[in-house]
Amino acid sequence: VQLQASGGGAVQAGGSLRLSCAASGVTFSRYLMGWFRQAPGKEREFVAVLSWSDDNVYLGDYADSVRGRFAISRGDAKNTWNLQMNSLKPEDTAVYYCAASVQTWPLTTTESLYEYWGRGTLVTVSS
Repeated sequence: VQLQASGGGAVQAGGSLRLSCAASGVTFSRYLMGWFRQAPGKEREFVAVLSWSDDNVYLGDYADSVRGRFAISRGDAKNTWNLQMNSLKPEDTAVYYCAASVQTWPLTTTESLYEYWGRGTLVTVSS
């Protein structure tokens, strides 16, 4: 199973970016799709998660720091998901990682419970 994150880039504060993640090598019927980020000099932290089962969204959650500004959603293609990031702030600058879990249900924000990880995509927000 491989996850590939894309969509990172540089943007000014107040701008928007859309990250995408695609999973290959397997078809998940029930899983958690998540996003984490790691800012320079800091530990990786939870950003958003969405649980998906039988073509329906089950539950979702966000970090307090992004709630109301970021939105996670399933992509149009199977095993893809997106993170729409609006009203970006300089403190959102980080490498963003997509992650997936098929063993944990229905929801977790704990990094260690995600079995699959993408390589990360850099988001830089300038003031």
